[in-house]
Amino acid sequence: MSNAHRFHPSILREYDVRGIVGETLFEADARALGRGFATIIAEKSAKDRPLIMVGRDGRHSSPAMEAALVEGLVSAGAEVVRVGLGPTPMLYFATTVSGADGGIQVTGSHNPPTHNGFKMMIGRKPFFGTAIQALRPLAEHDRFRVAPGAARQEDYAPRYIARLLEEVADQPLNVGWDPGNGAVGAVIRQVVDALPGRHLVINEAVDGDFPAHHPDPTEPHNLVQLQDLVAREGLGLGIAFDGDGDRIGAIDEKGRIVWGDQLLAILAAEVLAARPGATIIADVKASQVLFDAVAAMGGTPLMWKTGHSLIKSKMAETGSPLAGEMSGHIFFADRFYGFDDALYAALRLLKAIVGAGMSLAELRDRLPAMVNTPELRFPCADEAKFEVMDKVRAALAGSGARVDATDGVRVSTDDGWWLLRASNTQAVLVARAEGPDQASLDRLKQSIAGALSAAGVVPPEM
Repeated sequence: MSNAHRFHPSILREYDVRGIVGETLFEADARALGRGFATIIAEKSAKDRPLIMVGRDGRHSSPAMEAALVEGLVSAGAEVVRVGLGPTPMLYFATTVSGADGGIQVTGSHNPPTHNGFKMMIGRKPFFGTAIQALRPLAEHDRFRVAPGAARQEDYAPRYIARLLEEVADQPLNVGWDPGNGAVGAVIRQVVDALPGRHLVINEAVDGDFPAHHPDPTEPHNLVQLQDLVAREGLGLGIAFDGDGDRIGAIDEKGRIVWGDQLLAILAAEVLAARPGATIIADVKASQVLFDAVAAMGGTPLMWKTGHSLIKSKMAETGSPLAGEMSGHIFFADRFYGFDDALYAALRLLKAIVGAGMSLAELRDRLPAMVNTPELRFPCADEAKFEVMDKVRAALAGSGARVDATDGVRVSTDDGWWLLRASNTQAVLVARAEGPDQASLDRLKQSIAGALSAAGVVPPEM
């Protein structure tokens, strides 16, 4: 009997596997993914029974997806340890400290409740790009390994929480916390109850319907409830998480959002004090203020491609102790393991605030004020988006513009900078711009519109 399987064309992405449950993603996909992943891991590790850790988030579809995944892993000879419900970084932690050969988290991350997916590790490294694409021919040609495996349950939450609590600030702070009914809610109570100060948690119950608001801290409207809590209770700051706990959002006591690049600049100060000259990595969407701040603090700023897997790989290559993305992924290899863990980043943020002897608002206000757009995303078909970028690059090459082509194009002008890139995960182009004042920003937006028009794309309103 053949176990050949065809994945929907859209679900094997650059960084993970992701789809709409019952439309593009089914339990049969989870089962085939397990078979394929265990086949690849067995070959890479040269082990008869590779050890693979599995976790899941709180979506309604996750228990069934996890069960099918485990079934597939076991059928291909894996020894599976199910770590249960928790944030994705808990799965990363379990995979890392156990010395496992691989790990998979069943999670839809910050996507809508009807979505789900899988984030994967091979050893301590991300499993992405061509590795994910290799699953397709394995499945379609039924090249799955067949061998006896086994599965068991282990509770990694106590060990994970204990590791997080090695970073407790030594002075009290008053903090509001919003897991957004996501997977962080499974562990946050044990964390905040151990912290000095006053800590109030909202939307703690894990609920796959996300009844309070969508768990994406990069969207300002998702932070309104936390802003209200901080204002009402007179708290010093608020911290929010995405659906699976690998991205952080923050607001200061004035209710202002502190964006990912601003958080990275604040966190870099402590790291660079201990590691002068260290390389601090941020993605191409980050403010020039961050790169300038890192250099001013004696660090080596490095702009790199957007994408958590790409950032992790670059950190390992360069020996960077700290990296981050505008989206709120913060990666600590300083005193930690190099993966993106928003709870760990939150505890390091509290320590940075205490260590600086300043409030989060004061730390934010030390950074130069700039005017910028949010991340602008507009539809562009997958088959067209990279062709558009080729046309934009070609036009810029002949213009004499100052262009960084690390990921798309980041163009520096006397007004500031603008970015245009093709998303690796969606059928969209992504743009951003930053300048010292609104007039400069308006001119930068006109430059983006002009570049798009020259490439045959009708520019959106910005």
